[in-house]
Amino acid sequence: MSGSTERRASSGGTTVHEAIESYLRYKINADGSKTTMRSPLREFADHCRDERDLEFVDDLTPHDVRSYSEHLYDRVVIDENLAASTAHNYFAYVRAFLSWSVREQHLESNPANTNTAMDPLPEDDGKRKRQYWSAEDRETLLEYATKRVDMALKGTIRTDVEAAFRDRATVVMLDGTGARGAELFADPKDDKRNGLRWKDVDFDERLIEVYGKSREYEQAPFPASVHDVLKRWYRVQEPTTEAWPVFPTGHYGSKKRTLEDALGEKAVSRALEDRGDGGKTEVLDRLHREHEVPPPSISKEGVRRLLKRLTDEAGIDPDGEYDYLTLHGARRALGRDLYTSGMSEKAQEALRHNSIETTHEAYADVKMKDVSDSIDDVRG
Repeated sequence: MSGSTERRASSGGTTVHEAIESYLRYKINADGSKTTMRSPLREFADHCRDERDLEFVDDLTPHDVRSYSEHLYDRVVIDENLAASTAHNYFAYVRAFLSWSVREQHLESNPANTNTAMDPLPEDDGKRKRQYWSAEDRETLLEYATKRVDMALKGTIRTDVEAAFRDRATVVMLDGTGARGAELFADPKDDKRNGLRWKDVDFDERLIEVYGKSREYEQAPFPASVHDVLKRWYRVQEPTTEAWPVFPTGHYGSKKRTLEDALGEKAVSRALEDRGDGGKTEVLDRLHREHEVPPPSISKEGVRRLLKRLTDEAGIDPDGEYDYLTLHGARRALGRDLYTSGMSEKAQEALRHNSIETTHEAYADVKMKDVSDSIDDVRG
């Protein structure tokens, strides 16, 4: 703790969490408004503490609020679990809270009233974007991912064999587990989310341990179809340590920086200079293995780009607002298939929802469609 932070703590400095509770208690009169605003404001406070290492209100800057805007952007664009309009509403709640903080003399000015803070917010076109992988699209994607492995083994495509196996395991894992992208892949803005590791995989019990949305570790089951593909990928990859990422990045710069941090810039530069006829990437991969330095995991954004490429290559044209099969679309599809099969509690368990009400709410549109079809059946 810094000297200034210690002085504030000892003199009764106001934390972001404390200020939000005061704001809700004394400023927001309607119970409904309190209920609506409480969760996103607390999420903002948690983000400040967990992602920005920031506790006190008077330490807030436009860059801290921008970080929260980037988080909202990821939820809309990458995780697809938030509407753009809702993201703008959440930001408005934070901005109103910070305006109140200025009036209460916790802050000199509102850090949310800047272009720096607001720029990352996703464009709100007024449409709710939600996708479920259709049965046909998911089957096509899974078949293409397997075909791509075969082509890589035969050398008929330029894709590296290991990359093809990794990409198939990525698709199968998304399709079969209902895990969130942030639980499987790295988030550069969150040090605690560095991607699934082999030590987190229990092949005997068919479970993975993930850092969940609750910011606690949770167990997620996977079916036999995932087990077989994942086991094959493990044998192909041959990780030198169980701390190795299940889905390593192929990004040259990221691997190089990790090695430089572990071995020093001079050692890495010398190995690259002495590589002879070998490629630079081959040298880095060899260094990672020789020194048992795990490479970084592929990021959520990296997997998003991968899914865009695979969707296009497989000739898939998804229905709805997205022109590719999204990360969260796989999770929704698994829940939908369980839910519509009359297994709502299994859907809750697979998706790790805190309550069955959350599951019912998530699939309210599916339920209404079922009601509509039932009316057609009765009246038709």
